[in-house]
Amino acid sequence: MLSFEQKLENYATLAIQIGVNIQPGQTLVVNAMIDSAQLVQLIVRKAYEAGAKLVKVNYTDEAVSRMRYDHASDESFLEAPTWFAGEMIELAENGAAFLTVISSSPDLLKGVDPERIANHQRTYGQAMAKYRQYQQADKVSWNGLAAPSPDWAAKVFPDAAPEDQVNMLWDAIFAAVRADQPDPIQAWHDHIDKLQVKSDELNNKKFHSLHFIAPGTDLTVELPVGHIWAQAGSVNEQGTTFVANIPTEEVFTAPLKNGANGKVSSTKPLSYGGNIIDRFTLTFENGRIINFTAEEGYETLERLVNMDEGSHYLGEVALVPFYSPISQSNILYYTTLFDENASCHLAIGSSYAFNLEGGKTMTSEELAAKGMNQSIAHVDFMMGSSEMNIYGLTHDGAKIQIFSEGNWAF
Repeated sequence: MLSFEQKLENYATLAIQIGVNIQPGQTLVVNAMIDSAQLVQLIVRKAYEAGAKLVKVNYTDEAVSRMRYDHASDESFLEAPTWFAGEMIELAENGAAFLTVISSSPDLLKGVDPERIANHQRTYGQAMAKYRQYQQADKVSWNGLAAPSPDWAAKVFPDAAPEDQVNMLWDAIFAAVRADQPDPIQAWHDHIDKLQVKSDELNNKKFHSLHFIAPGTDLTVELPVGHIWAQAGSVNEQGTTFVANIPTEEVFTAPLKNGANGKVSSTKPLSYGGNIIDRFTLTFENGRIINFTAEEGYETLERLVNMDEGSHYLGEVALVPFYSPISQSNILYYTTLFDENASCHLAIGSSYAFNLEGGKTMTSEELAAKGMNQSIAHVDFMMGSSEMNIYGLTHDGAKIQIFSEGNWAF
């Protein structure tokens, strides 16, 4: 049994060696909340020990963020943060790596005027468009992981004693990211190898489309010619491997923008923009969302779908078996970073250039011509369950079962 300090040390090591895989002489940018300072300090030390030239930490504060939404002028949400975007773009163009530590409360912006939230997301997304293109084409190494905050821990474990909630969430995170194992680095290499086997199998099939069937879901999603099924490991423009999300249990690809038809129902709550969207459905026709419902968070879902033209379409389709470790933990994390790894999911918004043959070097126009969606949004939502069956349809009309009752059929 490892101590808390040992597991935290392992976690920081994973962030640097597996996540961003920092290289000697490289700059690392860390974006985090002040609640995660203990982990961030370890990450900074690990980065310098690995030879980082500079580690730049940008801290935010949940209370301060909420004060802005409650008290700042409406005009402030219409001003694009070009100063921040410019710095991030310059750092990316000079070879920096980027690491984000997520710890926000899922209910941070509950009760805030949805128009303010949408305006911020739109102006921020527009300002960060170039940086986001760098990420989605694997030009830079980037990683997202999480650390508990009191509010987030209380949301995940509401029935636990308040003094126990943060420690319980730490334990859950350590297990999910394999930081509680004797050799977490080797555990991650083994895990990536297993995911690669699945992505290779899917790439060999070269499916024309996928058919998802479950209670409340009957959806067909076409795939573009030359689509690539990817998994946890990526390679940046300099040839350095990295893992964008810790944890990750998915294999994923890009859908054809105009190729989704049918209806899909969510199976887990979605935390988006500091609010919860739950028990919702989306109906597609020729790729476009033509109708949606939500029992909770309808206005928030409406703002997401109407963020721009591209947010009316899908940008990712991801397969995760029901027997994945995070699913089997039976913990609802209320953050996509974890919950998407317990369930098959789709993403509203932009697709990743690396999910298309030759996509990393294509222009936006060339990607669009191949059927890749573009948007300032990219929001994953969970739709898998133990009742999900998925079939792959080949170009010659064959039908192959991919998932049976929520798990791999081959």
